[in-house]
Amino acid sequence: MSDLSSPPPGDDALDAVGVLVDPVRRALYRHVVAAEGPVGRAAAADAVGIQRTLAAFHLDKLVEANLLTAEYARPAGKGGPGAGRPAKLYRRNPVETSVTLPPRAYDTAGQILADAIERAGADRAVHAAAYDAGRVAGRALGGGVPATEEADEPARVLAALTARGYEPVPEGSRILLRNCPFHQLAEDFPPLVCGMNLALLEGLLDGVDAPGHRARLDSVPGRCCVVVERAP
Repeated sequence: MSDLSSPPPGDDALDAVGVLVDPVRRALYRHVVAAEGPVGRAAAADAVGIQRTLAAFHLDKLVEANLLTAEYARPAGKGGPGAGRPAKLYRRNPVETSVTLPPRAYDTAGQILADAIERAGADRAVHAAAYDAGRVAGRALGGGVPATEEADEPARVLAALTARGYEPVPEGSRILLRNCPFHQLAEDFPPLVCGMNLALLEGLLDGVDAPGHRARLDSVPGRCCVVVERAP
């Protein structure tokens, strides 16, 4: 007989995803993760059109589900006596949550394969083969992104990056990628995975027919190691 007091592996992830079934909670989560910095309760409430107390309730539920983290800080420029209590601010939890039914271990397979390639890293041909495979995969992914005839090149690029989970943010002539879909692997095997990611995005740009854009490495903490910019 199974022990009902010990939930099966993966139940925490299911619970976290279940929290997002509520449309208000889902809207709050999307607003927080899209923000450049931590978000306060009042700003979140205004963004989705609900009362502050209701926003606080749902935001704290998202924290309980480990989808958001909470911190306390005073608004910029306010401090010392009379500044009031610090505000509760929310940001996305960097911990990854994924659900597969039935349970799968693709992340473990990725770790093992990356480790095997790194162990054979003395042979540059091994890394080159991984980059070539990434480029080919990127072209196929780019070619599969739905596009309308009237979509211009920048719109096609943003649509392709969004579809692959990079969370693109235009900034001048560059497009910053707020999310790395390969975050944990990139942390453990940066030369291999960042190089493969660059190759994949080069292929993606080819696949969406974007000769006016190029991908290049630009490793900055807190975002993807690749940026996309307009080609000179």
